[in-house]
Amino acid sequence: MKNQSTRREILKGSLAWAGLSVLGIPEWALPALAEGETLVPFTDLPENMNLTPAPDRRIIDIRKIDGPFTSKDEFFTTQHYGHPEVDPATFRLKVTGLVERPKSLSLAELRKMGSAELVAGFECSGNRRPLQGLSGNGRWTGLPLKEVLDSAGVKNSAREFVFFGADHGEEEIEWRTQKFKLDQQFGRSLPREKAMSGEPFLAYALNGDPLTRHQGSPLRLIVPGWYGVANVKWLTQIHVQEEQYLGKFQARWYRTLKGEMVDGEMKWKETAVTHMQLKSFIARVTRDGNQYKVLGVVLNDGTPLKSVEVRVDQDPWQPAAMDPHTRQKYSWKLFTYIWNGATPGEHTLVSRVTDITGKVQPTAEDLENKKSFLEDNSQHPRKVVIS
Repeated sequence: MKNQSTRREILKGSLAWAGLSVLGIPEWALPALAEGETLVPFTDLPENMNLTPAPDRRIIDIRKIDGPFTSKDEFFTTQHYGHPEVDPATFRLKVTGLVERPKSLSLAELRKMGSAELVAGFECSGNRRPLQGLSGNGRWTGLPLKEVLDSAGVKNSAREFVFFGADHGEEEIEWRTQKFKLDQQFGRSLPREKAMSGEPFLAYALNGDPLTRHQGSPLRLIVPGWYGVANVKWLTQIHVQEEQYLGKFQARWYRTLKGEMVDGEMKWKETAVTHMQLKSFIARVTRDGNQYKVLGVVLNDGTPLKSVEVRVDQDPWQPAAMDPHTRQKYSWKLFTYIWNGATPGEHTLVSRVTDITGKVQPTAEDLENKKSFLEDNSQHPRKVVIS
């Protein structure tokens, strides 16, 4: 009865779990390997994966997910200008532009303004098969961006909020036939409605500890439900302006090129990389005697989910059970499927997620008109061999 009561409370507490199956799972548990469980290797992964391909790159091994939060030393990281060193003792966050009261805030002053928590998971917009390791989930400590903006007094004419990091480097910028070498600072922007919504978050800690250099110490932006590129690390300045911001990583670098049929004719257009597309993937398969357990991950923009399903070979789709430790709106969502009756030989497993608006995770064929590799949220078939 205790277990049933716990499930009722969990389901009652969040509409996001409406319609999700919780049958057939004897206990709610964190996804760490249980005693007696052994990993079933994916045959589509390289034997020797390099999880740190460069000093400023780190990929998590999704097969080793052991709880709802990714540790600070494993959380993925990728950026364009390396890891700048910013001294927390002398750090200042500048708020400039169309504000009544420009600011220059120390870390201590930001801490005095608020200490809230946000659970948010996200992925790099370039996260894709076969590794899927540019993803993670964290418990962030900081304060809502809106509190800082309100203290500065945003003017009515403000429309664009630009966030600059301390990371920078020399770039060659081409304009028609002319080329310019410039020192480019990493920057991204948010429109007024999003910046002032109360959701964007200024984080100075991850999972209870100060941010590491890899994670943007001493301060970073978190835009819940958006791809990682929006979560500017080593945040040093917020500049409020009226005109649209067209920096390199906003206007040219992080764009998706896709063709759509409009009135019977193919139209090609570029769209900005912003909120995460609905996605799930299988992270690992384990064996305990004759029973196999499939663990997977869902990432999306926070829209409540309707269902997550797993399919083995060409068998019918089967409902998966959600881990309630990851039920927060912007958390990644972990799911489990118990695979009974597995037969010897090679098998293909795939997951798909559907949200409450009826949107279904697409197949690779559904995305065949997408020419850029960013925002690949297609269903990801994985292969295992049962001996």
